[in-house]
Amino acid sequence: MLGKVRGARSMPTRAATLALTLALASSAAAHGRWADGEGAEAAAAGETSGQASAAIHDEPDTASTTSVKAGFLYKFLGYVDFPGGPLDPGAPYMVGVAGAEDIAAELTRLTAGRLVNNHAVVVRKMHDAEPPGGLHLLFIGAAEGADEAALVKAAQPAGVLTVTESATGIESGSVINFRLVDERVRFEVSLAAADKGRLKLSSRLLSVAYAVQKGGG
Repeated sequence: MLGKVRGARSMPTRAATLALTLALASSAAAHGRWADGEGAEAAAAGETSGQASAAIHDEPDTASTTSVKAGFLYKFLGYVDFPGGPLDPGAPYMVGVAGAEDIAAELTRLTAGRLVNNHAVVVRKMHDAEPPGGLHLLFIGAAEGADEAALVKAAQPAGVLTVTESATGIESGSVINFRLVDERVRFEVSLAAADKGRLKLSSRLLSVAYAVQKGGG
């Protein structure tokens, strides 16, 4: 069983949640805040605080969970040290998406022309039984169902950051799992799974996770 280090926290108001994005979009990132929504996309585009703030105020009350998850996946890449070390100059981050056509399409749109640590992001739709070799991040959609654990298991020795969106994601060995909490996309993290994959997660990422778990399993 995994032991919970940081459990569910009281959910911030919408205004407070959106404000967290600005903290990463500007020099206020030093405070270690992070959030979801269209503001994350504004931050990814490198907008100034004023521009991002204007975009946030125009944001609809109900953001698409697909867009939010794609935004998180994009941001995750910048907060993980992978076992292979820094990428070679010009090499892209490789992201695989299995069982989630909508996420693959949105992530492809979101990352077009954008960089993470001066590296491009390439999104690849994964097919049945396709090995995860060469990937940095693998998102496993809920449609994969019973194949989820097998995909996670195959990715772990390759040092791939696995992200799921199911009730059994953490139990299956995923490093990060999306959850809907009060109709908002949040994420939980397994430090044990990260250790097994030789992945070092930033303290900033952990500080804004809905829950952080450790322990064997």
